[in-house]
Amino acid sequence: MKKLYPRETYLKKIRGFYDEDEIIKVITGVRRCGKSSLLEMIIEELQKRKVPDNNIIMIHLDKKPYKSIKVAADLEKIIDDKSKDIKGLKYLFIDEIQNVKGFEETINAYREEGDYSIFITGSNSYLLSGELATKLTGRYIEFEMSTLSFDEYIGMKKFYGKEASANLEDEFDRYMLEGGFPYTVRLETFADKRLYSKNVIDEIFEKDIRKNKRIKNRQMFETIQRFIINNFGSTMSIKGLCEYLANTTKTVIRKETVYNYLSILENAKIIRKCTRFDMKSKKSLRGEEKYYLSDLSFYFTQNTDNRIEYGPVLENIIYNYAKSRGYDISVGRIGKLEVDFILRDMDMNYSYVQVARYIDNGNIDENGKNITEEREYRPLEQIRDSYPKYVMTLDRLLQKRSGIHHKNIISFIEKGELF
Repeated sequence: MKKLYPRETYLKKIRGFYDEDEIIKVITGVRRCGKSSLLEMIIEELQKRKVPDNNIIMIHLDKKPYKSIKVAADLEKIIDDKSKDIKGLKYLFIDEIQNVKGFEETINAYREEGDYSIFITGSNSYLLSGELATKLTGRYIEFEMSTLSFDEYIGMKKFYGKEASANLEDEFDRYMLEGGFPYTVRLETFADKRLYSKNVIDEIFEKDIRKNKRIKNRQMFETIQRFIINNFGSTMSIKGLCEYLANTTKTVIRKETVYNYLSILENAKIIRKCTRFDMKSKKSLRGEEKYYLSDLSFYFTQNTDNRIEYGPVLENIIYNYAKSRGYDISVGRIGKLEVDFILRDMDMNYSYVQVARYIDNGNIDENGKNITEEREYRPLEQIRDSYPKYVMTLDRLLQKRSGIHHKNIISFIEKGELF
């Protein structure tokens, strides 16, 4: 078995369920984000715990000799053959489970036997959508994986002995342009990394998007797809998007169709929706959302211009980092002011985050006040509760103001800090 960089962020979420035989562990995420490797890491940890090799059953449905298994009966036969005469808890790992039609009843049947701890992964939009919930309601827990966050990117480089600059700012710039698909870290040149990411993205569009039967107007879908990818991090409404499409394509499109096409992109883990939350009324604002990319390479490999628009790029990096740490995320509104992110952890604790490139940028008004600093701090100063507040920037010199934490984005993520 090849040496694997341990994705501790995800392993520690799953460890408590290793021996759980009543809950199916479903690992989801965009293609090539590392789901198969995560299964191998779990197996390694079980082996270190002295679980007998016979009790570990690994079936990778995209590889020989299991690639031809397409129906549930054949999958059941393989599992029965492998688990015959095994005593004690059996650990069943099935990679790319969506390749088998009707897998849900078979997997649930083994769960009900009570002596199988089941782990499954999948990459297509069916498994990653809410449709799975209708078949396995209350019987599974989902662990969503992301591509590499910046701390993992640096950690993986060191793990595989790849040269990393002592200047973390240089590495951060590379990370923004290269994206976080794990295999790119092993490649030497930027051209090779970009080519690999482009091929992965083409595979995602081919296997998870173009074959989707819910897409009735492919040209319109691709127009929406390009618009969302090119405008990530921008506030948009479905009504506004419909008006844009009507003006640019001279075609009337229903709101329901736009919602449907956006959900397809979400289910394929290409984009992630961040809803807006009004902090005075304590209500979500339907129809006013932001969309972030699951990996920045979706933007950079689709565009020939490598110039970085730091505002949305830095927001995207913070959003994905917070997601990987298990936070629920919304965009906050306080009257006419906006807070970039409201984060909520598993213990229902909140934190508030503003993101900017720099505040120490010489952007001074006629009264001598720093315009950028005022813009970033003022919304946080309007919040009256005692939860922590953060201004995240690339500044090296950090501000002290109103008890708000001013953090350097690169250092914060590289150290694996939490909000």
